[in-house]
Amino acid sequence: MSNTPNLLQGKRILIVDDEPDVLDVLEEILRLCHVDRAADFATAERLLNGEVYDAVILDIQGVDGFKLLRQSVAKDFPTVMLTAHAATPESLKKSIELGAAGFLPKESMPELEEILSAILSGGGVRFWWMKSFERTNSFFEKRYGSDWREKDAFFKAFQESLRQEENQPK
Repeated sequence: MSNTPNLLQGKRILIVDDEPDVLDVLEEILRLCHVDRAADFATAERLLNGEVYDAVILDIQGVDGFKLLRQSVAKDFPTVMLTAHAATPESLKKSIELGAAGFLPKESMPELEEILSAILSGGGVRFWWMKSFERTNSFFEKRYGSDWREKDAFFKAFQESLRQEENQPK
């Protein structure tokens, strides 16, 4: 994305993951940003309570990511959930319900720059979920079958609400 570097330049981002190698990769992806790192819940909570962030990236497992998500959303920090083992429809649903701005399987980490640009460009959470649902769909179809969304009324209703919002006059 051509405007990605300019949009992310100097943004303040908190990254939270219990795996140091993942933190290193995220920091490299976000090299144009001012990045704070946390490898555990206590450090992440202290940073969330003491700093202001343009965006927050949270692992789900190992750092109690959903509890941190609640805190991050309460401070109006756009938050992306990043996960490997918890990349399940249930975790996706919970992320949406708790107000995450996006959900990204760790195998898709190279897309993080584009995701943050979409979120920070003014499109907001709803804009991103329209795009995120398209992207996560192929990941979830491989793991859970092509009908994974139809199995849960929540996803059908959520996707329909996104479609209706997209078709509203601006």
